[in-house]
Amino acid sequence: MALIYIVEDDESIREIETIALKNSNYIVSAFENAKEFYKKLDELVPDLILLDVMLPDESGYDIVRKLRKRPATQDIPIIMVTAKTTEMDMIKGLDGGADDYIKKPFSIMELITRVKALLRRTAKEEPKLLKLDDLVIDHERHVVTVNNEQVDLTYKEYELLRLLMGSQGIVMTREVIMRSVWDTDFEGETRTVDMHIKTLRHKLGDYGSRIKTVRNVGYVIE
Repeated sequence: MALIYIVEDDESIREIETIALKNSNYIVSAFENAKEFYKKLDELVPDLILLDVMLPDESGYDIVRKLRKRPATQDIPIIMVTAKTTEMDMIKGLDGGADDYIKKPFSIMELITRVKALLRRTAKEEPKLLKLDDLVIDHERHVVTVNNEQVDLTYKEYELLRLLMGSQGIVMTREVIMRSVWDTDFEGETRTVDMHIKTLRHKLGDYGSRIKTVRNVGYVIE
């Protein structure tokens, strides 16, 4: 399930985009300015960014140029959204590194179609094996082994471990884990994450200690 970041200062447009994408089974985080967006980007890189050109604290054009210069974000698919309609505005956005361009006002159908098309074009094959020394996830066989011994995990424990190992060294907030594994934003359910981490650590034996708690934030595997 793809994670999409929306950067849009117009609350009504931001809400429409968020609802439309969530209804199309995407995980969505929305931000009204560049500052909030950058903060979340340092925690987790999305699969696609829907970026407004005119933001209160920074131009969307400048944001694209910065993202294309950073190794961690240089390949993120970006769709720019703007009320500007001249050909030069479109060229400026695409030359700056955007992958696509949507003009306001746009239909929900157009938005979803553009998002799906760009994700298809830029999709990367998911690695079949994830390794942390002798802790291995064979996603093709849906098997987890520690020192060549199979570990029996529930579906959610497996997805939780896969999320952590797919982002080794990156702190996963409880919010991100809830959206990615449980497909919900309800903060009251974050204790579910803690309980699953506890049982996962126990089942992984010595490797359980590789899952670190980052106080008041979430978890990271190292």
